[in-house]
Amino acid sequence: MTLKSTLLLAALLVVLSPMTARSEEKKIEGNIVGYNCVINNIGCPVDMEDPVITNERVFVVSVGDKQWVFVPNVDRAVLARHITERVRVAGEMSEKYNAIQAKTIEVKKGDTWKMVWSTAWEEEFRAKFNVPLGK
Repeated sequence: MTLKSTLLLAALLVVLSPMTARSEEKKIEGNIVGYNCVINNIGCPVDMEDPVITNERVFVVSVGDKQWVFVPNVDRAVLARHITERVRVAGEMSEKYNAIQAKTIEVKKGDTWKMVWSTAWEEEFRAKFNVPLGK
């Protein structure tokens, strides 16, 4: 990914973060993949330990062939931890920006779903350890 592409993508994510466009509560299901992987079909990690992950700056939820959804309010490390896993993300979906402001993320383990992240957990952690938003 070139510097220009990276800066453009970073600017896009900053714009998407507030989700000012019309949005609705929704649950989406798909697999966590790298943005570069889903767009260019290159650099696709096979599992969490694949070193290709370090080259990927943005992760998305792949919901179909060449279809993805950004999750701008979840840290890259959280998404990378669940690379290639089947996930269900609940939150406010913005069709205009093709993004979801996640409230919860669940991972499918066998026949059940296990919650692995939520805004409530993150807020509780920040309050307990006095970690300001953005740090």
